[in-house]
Amino acid sequence: MRKVIFLLSIVMFFFKTPATANYEKKFYDFSIESITGEKINLKDYKNNVILVVNTASYCGFTKQYDELQELWDLYKDKGLIVLGVPSNSFNQEKNNNKDVKEFCEMNFNINFPLTTITEVKGKNSHELFKWAKENHGKSAEPKWNFHKILINKDGKVEDTFASFTKPLSKKLIRAIENIL
Repeated sequence: MRKVIFLLSIVMFFFKTPATANYEKKFYDFSIESITGEKINLKDYKNNVILVVNTASYCGFTKQYDELQELWDLYKDKGLIVLGVPSNSFNQEKNNNKDVKEFCEMNFNINFPLTTITEVKGKNSHELFKWAKENHGKSAEPKWNFHKILINKDGKVEDTFASFTKPLSKKLIRAIENIL
């Protein structure tokens, strides 16, 4: 048993990503384009908790849109913003913003904010996702669609959640309620 713990400790040490977390910028210092082409000034979301989720229309996790909408409906009046970021970083998104918007509205009745189709991983990712990775480490970089980044009221990354974590899971709800 000690060998297992020792080996796990070594593995964790080598795979731990040092995040600088100097936060020269906060979430609110960025902007992103909405799905309809307007600029979303994230400073307008100040003093709210934000759940940033990279989404895709052709993913096995796409059904999470239902729970994201329900989460938005349950907590928007308490200060939660759900921000959907459609992305083709994993080659599972429609070809244009109009089709994504129509798909989300027709199939899931989405009315939380959506951005334009945006790169979320790698050197071409939006500066918001580069910032999250720089300050929170590799866990903030989406590994797949429906990765979730929870931003606290101070504009810092509070936590991240893998695609498998459902929007209405106890784990995510608890994290949101703890910082609302």
